[in-house]
Amino acid sequence: MNDDSEKPGLIGQIKDKLIRTKEEWAREGRLLTGRPDQGHVERLPPGQKLVQNWPVLDLGAQPDVKPENWRLRITGLVGYPIVWTLEEFMAQPQEDFLSDMHCVTQWSRYDNHWRGVSAKHILELARPKDEAKHVIFHSYDGYTTNVKRSVFEEPNVLLAHSWEGKPISREHGGPVRVMIPDWYLWKSAKWITRIEFSSVDKPGFWEERGYHNEADPWKEERYA
Repeated sequence: MNDDSEKPGLIGQIKDKLIRTKEEWAREGRLLTGRPDQGHVERLPPGQKLVQNWPVLDLGAQPDVKPENWRLRITGLVGYPIVWTLEEFMAQPQEDFLSDMHCVTQWSRYDNHWRGVSAKHILELARPKDEAKHVIFHSYDGYTTNVKRSVFEEPNVLLAHSWEGKPISREHGGPVRVMIPDWYLWKSAKWITRIEFSSVDKPGFWEERGYHNEADPWKEERYA
């Protein structure tokens, strides 16, 4: 019996039917075209379709994180752990980024304008230790996902608070979300609250449910 006052986490709120459907997609290899491009020769990855809007995809739970309550923690194998309020996060050097995004559900959107704090800046401040080869993202709804540290170090990776000149909406992961443009979008965690640097890999929510551990769209790494 669910008690709303207890604010159940991810597993207690998500739409089980959606998860079962996506797990079935992974088992069947749905959406795979069989023609992966090993490089970025084409702007549009194989099997993708262009859209003009930004579709909303989540697990049925959209945490309502009030700006005054938001915190970002940089933890794990770092020389200098960080805890930022939203005000402190916004006081960091802000940068503008232009990038495409690609969702594993087969849509892509070109030329998205982002504003936020670069991963490079976070790396410079936190100074991860040499043995920290993996980065684990933790979200307010309990969602996690993982990337190699080398992916997080790419120059177009950021923590975004604005899209197309406006604050990122709650449905798209506001107040702050991760944006890793060169990977399928499930790696760009919404509602980010903690970034963990680790010596060991820790597959996240979808990676444990049949999705690929790397998620390169041009190699069509949709499923394990």
